[in-house]
Amino acid sequence: MPGLFAWATISDSLPMQPNALAFIALCNEFCSALEQLATGGSQAITDRKDFVASMLNYIPRLYIAATDLKSPDAVDYTIGDNDDVVDSGFYDMSADWAIDNLLEEEYYESVRRAIGGVMGQDDVFLEVFEEDMKYSETPISASVSEGLADIFQSLYNFIETVRDAPSERIYSALAAAKDDFEHYWSRIACNILRALNNTRYFSTSTDE
Repeated sequence: MPGLFAWATISDSLPMQPNALAFIALCNEFCSALEQLATGGSQAITDRKDFVASMLNYIPRLYIAATDLKSPDAVDYTIGDNDDVVDSGFYDMSADWAIDNLLEEEYYESVRRAIGGVMGQDDVFLEVFEEDMKYSETPISASVSEGLADIFQSLYNFIETVRDAPSERIYSALAAAKDDFEHYWSRIACNILRALNNTRYFSTSTDE
């Protein structure tokens, strides 16, 4: 289990876009909450009602924070008092967009299983925006645990990529994180939000 990312340490040295540090901090907080659950940490939220409330707090904020990240070419990355710049004022995001794939499958599974254990029978829900629904005559199910674990995987890899990274690497990782959000986990977040909302306000499940 990795330690908390000391995101505040870069705030004085990097010319971040306004929402970048908030996004990094929120990603770290979300990942830490799920890591606590997976490892049985002292701050783990194991009550389903409280866990659902916690995720309903995180998911909308993550969605907004990722949405508010500016496009790479819209940010002036001027560094320092002497107007030193990265790539003449703008960093060439095409140079390296990759986020390292650092989360091991076993750790992913431990997070998914822990979430599934808390959610119980409320873990499964019908997926209405799955691409295969166009060709299926039967409903397609999805799970909150897998969805949250998928988001965890994306954000964990992002956090671990920017940990102690040089400024150029952080800039490109932010661009990659925004791209990953737009093309991958934004839809997962919306679907999970619907499922969590149903669990909180409409579920009749009793398997606590």
